[in-house]
Formats: sequence, structure tokens, C-alpha cells
Amino acid sequence: MKRFFLLLALFLLAATVPACGKQEQETGKPAEKIAVATTILPVADFVKNVGGEKVAVTVLVPPGASVHTYEPTPGQMSALAESRVYFMVGSGVEFELAWMKKIIENNKNLEVVDCSRGIQLIDLEASGPEGGAEDHGSKDTKILPSDKEGHKEHRGKDPHIWLSPRNARVMVENICTGLVQADPENKDYYVRNKENYLRELDQLDREIEESLKKVQKRSFLVFHPAWGYFARDYQLKQIAVEVAGKEPSAKDLAAIIDTARREGIQVVFASPQFNPQSAEVIAREIGGRVVFIDPLPENYIQNMRLVVGKF
Repeated sequence: MKRFFLLLALFLLAATVPACGKQEQETGKPAEKIAVATTILPVADFVKNVGGEKVAVTVLVPPGASVHTYEPTPGQMSALAESRVYFMVGSGVEFELAWMKKIIENNKNLEVVDCSRGIQLIDLEASGPEGGAEDHGSKDTKILPSDKEGHKEHRGKDPHIWLSPRNARVMVENICTGLVQADPENKDYYVRNKENYLRELDQLDREIEESLKKVQKRSFLVFHPAWGYFARDYQLKQIAVEVAGKEPSAKDLAAIIDTARREGIQVVFASPQFNPQSAEVIAREIGGRVVFIDPLPENYIQNMRLVVGKF
């Protein structure tokens, strides 16, 4: 009989403990995520990989939209009031040049982290390792631009810094620093996630370098000149169809077609965010084809592997 009551007591205890735990989970206050915002999907991916389950990320430029022309909705601007940190690209993307001043003025308590801090900016016209560079970024991660024109020193520089995995590495470091500043209690968590993701980026860099070593034609034709840092890092030459952000003239198109024929280029890379009409004209003239590569991917590493596979 004693053994029966002992077994019954153990059974009731085992049934009660999980129930208590479940009740605490249901009635206890859930861990609050840090509300953060950023301009583009690739930076959001970096933030999610570092911040993990402790961040809720809002992206202002939605999938399929161009960072050069998109205007935020009133709802998006209002939602920024809930964000504690804004991770700006910082390299002079047109959305930020146009809107960061207003975003900061309307959200006085918003911490703004410049993800481009420490990255060498190259001239927008540069298409390979010869391009000029500018050492960008202050010593502080937090940046609060206040001049009327924004980062006007970036005009003429290539803002597409994230399309280099080596630049992405620097951006991830800056993101980790910003999250630690905002939430020092979880420093170890952010640093651990950062280190794991940096290893993935290093592996990606090695894969791209090894894959592109086998490519015989080192020049590639692209509609929008977003891949200058990528070309620089892997000893390629980017030839852009777009001229100073505008559709090419008939004379420009003729010159590009001549260059493509001379260099044996048969693929014209285009971005999903832009009208491919000019790219299709060139592809027909050179007997080639248009291939889409996305400069604003939601999954950065997966997309970069897809891009390299198209060279």
C-alpha cells in the first residue's frame, strides 16, 4: 500500500511540474523583441542573422522596388516611431539621401547605425580594381546626419556596397556593434550569432573566388551598375548600359554593342527592379540573352550563389 501511494505521489508531481511551467509561459510576459528598421532587404537579412529571435525588423524598400526611386508610405513613416534602431546602408543610396533627414527629425530617440562605416567607397563609374576609393566612416557607429543635402560627399560614389561579401562582413560587424549598444545585456548572444554568420560569409567569399577563377571572359555587361564592388573583389570588369542613372542614348547603345561584340559578351545582366527593354535590345543585337540577377535579395548568401552560377 505504501508503495502504491509513493508511486501515486510521484505521478502527481510529474504531472504538476510541466503544468506549472506551461502556466508560467502562458501568463508570464514574453521576451520583448527590439524593434529595428532598415532600408533594404540585404541589410535586413544581416540584422536577422545577428539579432536572431531578439529583433523584429522592418524594411522600408519592399521587394521589387528600386532603392533609387522608392518613396515610403505614410504608414511606414509612422511605424518608425516604434523602432529603437535604424540600420542605414550609409553609402549614399538615393532613398537615404532623400529621406534620412526627415526620418531622424521625426524620430528623435531613434538610434541610427551607419553600416558602411570603415568601407572603401569606389567611384560609381569604376568597373574593376582600378576604380578610385574613399575611406568612409567615422570612428563612431552612431551617425546622425543633419546637413540639408544628406551625405553629399557620397554623390558620384557607388552605393551598392553590400554586393561584395567582403563589404558585407564589415557591415555585419557594424550591425553587431549597434545591437550591443542598444541591448548590452544580450551581447554574448549577438556576438555568437555574428561570428557564425561571418564564417558563412567567408565560405561564400572563397566559393565565389574559386568559381570565378574558371571564367575566361573577365568583362560582363549589366544594365544598372550595381556590381562594381563585386567586380573589384574578383578581378572582373563591369560594363554598364545605364549612363549616369539614365537610359542610354542611341550613340551610347551603339558603343556598348560594339564593345560587347569585340569582347565576345553574350549575356546582358539585368535587375528585376528595372525595365529590361534596353538590355533586351542589346541582347538581340549581339545574339545573346538577358539574365536577371537581383541586387536586393531577401536571402543574401543564397542569392549570391545563384548570381555566380550565371557567369
